[in-house]
Amino acid sequence: MGGQTKSKKKSKAKRKDPCSNGGSGLAGLSPQDRMKLKMQEKAKKKTAEKYTVEQLLEKTEECMDTLEFEMAGRFCQRALEVEPDNLLTLDLLGHIHSELGDTQRAKEVFLRAVQLSPDEGHSKYMSLGQIHTGQEAVQYYTKGIQILLCMLEKHAQATAGAGAEAAASPLEDSGSEIPTARDVCMAYCSVAEIYFTDLCMEERAGDQCREAIERALTYHPDNPEALQLMASYLFNTEKNQEGREYLMRSVDAWLPALKQSEAPPSREDIEEEHTESDIPPYESRITTAKLLIEAEEYETAVDVLEGLLEEDDEVVQVWYLSGWVCYLQMERAKEERTREEREESDEERTREEREESDEEREALKEAARSYLTKAKKVNTLTPCHNGLGKTCHWVCACGSGQMCLRLQALRESFLD
Repeated sequence: MGGQTKSKKKSKAKRKDPCSNGGSGLAGLSPQDRMKLKMQEKAKKKTAEKYTVEQLLEKTEECMDTLEFEMAGRFCQRALEVEPDNLLTLDLLGHIHSELGDTQRAKEVFLRAVQLSPDEGHSKYMSLGQIHTGQEAVQYYTKGIQILLCMLEKHAQATAGAGAEAAASPLEDSGSEIPTARDVCMAYCSVAEIYFTDLCMEERAGDQCREAIERALTYHPDNPEALQLMASYLFNTEKNQEGREYLMRSVDAWLPALKQSEAPPSREDIEEEHTESDIPPYESRITTAKLLIEAEEYETAVDVLEGLLEEDDEVVQVWYLSGWVCYLQMERAKEERTREEREESDEERTREEREESDEEREALKEAARSYLTKAKKVNTLTPCHNGLGKTCHWVCACGSGQMCLRLQALRESFLD
């Protein structure tokens, strides 16, 4: 009898066990929450039985390729439930959260990857650098660069040991899984941009900015974005002639090929192929146009802006800059005519020459009006954080006080 009584007590204790896990078990949950948790566990087991992690990640990448990031996130989350410490899964999930605009969750995922593997994989550090600002961003980029350089050195040693055949392949042509000199270049460019913006008031910010750009050009001397960044730095330090030389080197690296293409690629195509081509991304080429205007390279600026409009004609800044450059060309034509009139008598200039000059100015004036009217229309249809008023200040910010005065005249003449 005593033994049977003990046995019953033990069995009762076993039945209570599942519900006595403190506050973290099922005891504190409502019946609905318990059912939901059980269903999630069941779904997790079913997923693990039905798909491997590799298959789930393959589905994730397929969805990312077609820009279906919400669906990609579901597949990736399932893969993470099966293997919570899978670094590739964490990397993909972090990028998906970034694409969806959830920077907080992206940060958490990337930091989890850092915790699991602090000294391998540069991508997570580059992503954290993009998410953060100021000195924190510099620290993440610097750590990523250290890993990149270490991997490049190991690859160089392996290539040297593999013989002449492997050595014949340049580093830049290596597979996408192997970091390239271009990756190092772009990482240093990211550091330079931080000193250009967030840390511009820090002591020695200018020196550190230039040092980062010079290191970028050491690894990829013909990189258009690094050359353009150096041009921006030089314009900012009032070394305009040297800045113009770097700017034109940058533009010459990609604009001729883009102009010669029979069918101009779409914005999406260029963004997708950016890692393999020398054509800078869309936003970077808007900066190119601003710098060309500042350098008074108006014709080249027009070529860049026309290419941007062919790729995407719903960006208000591009329409505004197109009108702005036409206005500046009109002003220059007016100044040239005034100068010529001072140097030549009316007899030396034929009526045809004067009429041709007048027609050119009128054409530029009409083009400026057309572009600016379109800018207002686009701004009305697709209002954004860079509205027309802010765009005016944004264009003005890259120039001198004289540019601001002329820009105000433009707005009064054509917009108000």
